[in-house]
Amino acid sequence: EKRTMTLIEKSGYHDSIYISAAKIFQGIHTKKNKDTILVRYGDDSVSPMLTFKDEYFQRVSYELAFNALKYQDLLEEILLDSCVYPCHSIPDELTNLLVVMLYDLQERKFQAREIFDEEEPVAEVRKIERYLYSFRTKLAAALARCRIKHDALSIECFLPETIRKQAQRASALPLCVWINTFKISLQDVFGDLDKKGFRRVESVSDFNRYTYCMDQHCNDVLLFPSSLKDELLNLDLFVDCKLLLQ
Repeated sequence: EKRTMTLIEKSGYHDSIYISAAKIFQGIHTKKNKDTILVRYGDDSVSPMLTFKDEYFQRVSYELAFNALKYQDLLEEILLDSCVYPCHSIPDELTNLLVVMLYDLQERKFQAREIFDEEEPVAEVRKIERYLYSFRTKLAAALARCRIKHDALSIECFLPETIRKQAQRASALPLCVWINTFKISLQDVFGDLDKKGFRRVESVSDFNRYTYCMDQHCNDVLLFPSSLKDELLNLDLFVDCKLLLQ
């Protein structure tokens, strides 16, 4: 039976990932001028203690937090325009979670999250989730109004030009993958990838869809097209930590 990673694309995250991402976001969010603050966050004078189930949970938590940071202004505008914020039942200490979960909800096109059977529910996450989902129509409408107002074809258009260019460059870079030689040999990796339909080529210039190549300087590093990231992370080789994404 094929096993998959914790994150299933466009279906949501584990409760603990939302909590970790919200704590990270609390420490990095852009602080506004006191005279212009409309969305209030809780006290961030004390650095939160972060614990992660594993490296994958850690990486995904940071990705979610930094995505929320990139679109902080837009997410706050959506909350205000839809009148979903402020809400007397949601204290300032949970605004970070509200923003992080709103980013993920719009990424899922305002569809319901997939709940993982094995996860331990977190009360704050389920509370914010129910609240946002109950207003999903108003939130989607507010996003549409923001896009019309700013003449934006997608939310990426809200990003500054410098950040958009950085994201474009990053997406063009190949993925670097380390072979965990404590768990698997190079030849076994080749064999497993071959069974999965991957083809080894000489260099990144030869990349096509399901291709990869050896790094020219490190014999325990493989390079893959960046477009394969989500598919790679669902391979047993990654689930079992035999291959590690750099």
